Amino acid sequence: MDHFSLSRNSSQMAENNPDVMNQLAAKLGLSSELQFYDVYSLDDPEQLAHIPRPALALLVIIPLTPAWDQSRKAEDADKEPYTGSGPDEPVIWFKQTIGHACGSIGLLHSVINGPAVDFIKPDSDLAAIRSLAIPLDMTKRAEMLYNSEPFERAHKSVEQAGDSYVDPTDERDGGHFVSFVKSGGKLWELEGSRKGPLERGSLAHDEDVLSPRALDMGIKRIIELNTDGGGSLCFSCIALARRP
Repeated sequence: MDHFSLSRNSSQMAENNPDVMNQLAAKLGLSSELQFYDVYSLDDPEQLAHIPRPALALLVIIPLTPAWDQSRKAEDADKEPYTGSGPDEPVIWFKQTIGHACGSIGLLHSVINGPAVDFIKPDSDLAAIRSLAIPLDMTKRAEMLYNSEPFERAHKSVEQAGDSYVDPTDERDGGHFVSFVKSGGKLWELEGSRKGPLERGSLAHDEDVLSPRALDMGIKRIIELNTDGGGSLCFSCIALARRP
């Protein structure tokens, strides 16, 4: 793992700020029982000890390197348009049609799927967005979110709350916000600019999104794409978990 680094303070990575994401989640209606935590290491137990387990979601901003771009294009090339919808859909996925809202949609993917659903406040904007999204197909779901005034208000309310003077949830410098969640015993990779949700493999009952298997199937898979080509990867990662 010598060819990657976790970043929190560089200008490119300031957007993935747990304080900003906590504010956004609270405004949308996520219970204060949960919060986002900085992830300082993917391998050192001592540097992961501050995150209560199980971790419910992992939100990562990753630069679009040539190796990852090639892998994404190859994986998406033969995929048909996503047709999932309804109560039996394993995860709720949004195709991104809103400009400069990549981090907000990454957060949405993190909190309306998997175990975090149990921490959505009833009658909140988040509960309404989730309820409206479930029966809709990919196109109508994207339109619903695009026209959602509560989502727009929450997103705009944190635009100046980050470490930089620009939109703290925007994808800058080719970075992409990717959410990893566990749902139905599977690890899912969720990103609004892909062709649909990506199932990465099975997880045992006692494995969360920070377990070695989940990391190997998720973020470390992307790291290896770059190290295999002799490159390096600087990215930022936060995890959703209970408050202490």
